Amino acid sequence: RPASGAPAVPRRAQARVDGVSSFFTSNSDFYRVDTALVVPKVDATTWKLRVHGKGVTREKTLTFDDLLRRELIERDITLTCVSNEVGGPYVGNARWIGVRLADLLEECGVRPPSAGGPADQLVARSTDGMTIGSPVEDVMDGRDAMLVVGMNGQPLPFDHGFPVRMLVPGLYGYVSACKWIKDIELTTFDDYDPYWVKRDWAREAPIKTQSRIDTPKPFGRPGAGTVMVAGVAWAQHRGIDKVEIRVDDGPWREATLAAEDSRDTWRQWSYAWKATKGGHTLTVRATDRTGEVQTEKRTKTVPDGASGWHSVVVTVD
Repeated sequence: RPASGAPAVPRRAQARVDGVSSFFTSNSDFYRVDTALVVPKVDATTWKLRVHGKGVTREKTLTFDDLLRRELIERDITLTCVSNEVGGPYVGNARWIGVRLADLLEECGVRPPSAGGPADQLVARSTDGMTIGSPVEDVMDGRDAMLVVGMNGQPLPFDHGFPVRMLVPGLYGYVSACKWIKDIELTTFDDYDPYWVKRDWAREAPIKTQSRIDTPKPFGRPGAGTVMVAGVAWAQHRGIDKVEIRVDDGPWREATLAAEDSRDTWRQWSYAWKATKGGHTLTVRATDRTGEVQTEKRTKTVPDGASGWHSVVVTVD
């Protein structure tokens, strides 16, 4: 059992609207984006993790049992892939169990750059050869960066990185979520470019404030009258403060927010639309807790994640 369990999910965190995503994404439905043609089947009994590099005064090598003997935490965290297009499916929310990464780094003598540490990049290496670079400052700033061993009450599935993967709330997966991790090296951004950075993706990539309409579906044909428009919004590690809906070129109307689990999880929303016959465009935007409004400007996924407002076109019969 985790020493620090996840708080109970608020009763009203799930919007009561047909067609909206489940608050928790099942392991089988959780998106998977990686370069592994064959999913590695790592033997937990022989698995080891090495921590070394700049500023590491006490190098460590841990076995899986070593990791399980440490204090475990349980947290609800939404992950997002940088390759997710506006309105796309590559976002999911799960309950994770693991070890605080910052605690392990501190035991190894690592200090963040703000405390005089010489390393500003943590490079995680996978058994399949993938390299993923994360800012040391973000990993050690108090957020629940984890070495994960469990997902939604089960051992971490092979598809999602068994026996151990890394996770950092608020960062896109390509700069934080190393699956099948076996090595952590402390270095600098100037000294090393990980796999995706060599392919023109940004070195640092905090998740952008985004929102999505889950229902009605594009080209749906709802009946005239009250139509429930609903979906999800996310701004991990900042939290969602407001979601607004616009019908055609009309004014922005504030949607009803479901209860917040934590600032590291997505937030559901709904809006009762008085639908009139004909073709309509529904558009959504979110505002995060820093006051930043989701930008209208459309950008591609490269180099640091897509941006823009999600819209769906429907015909009301």
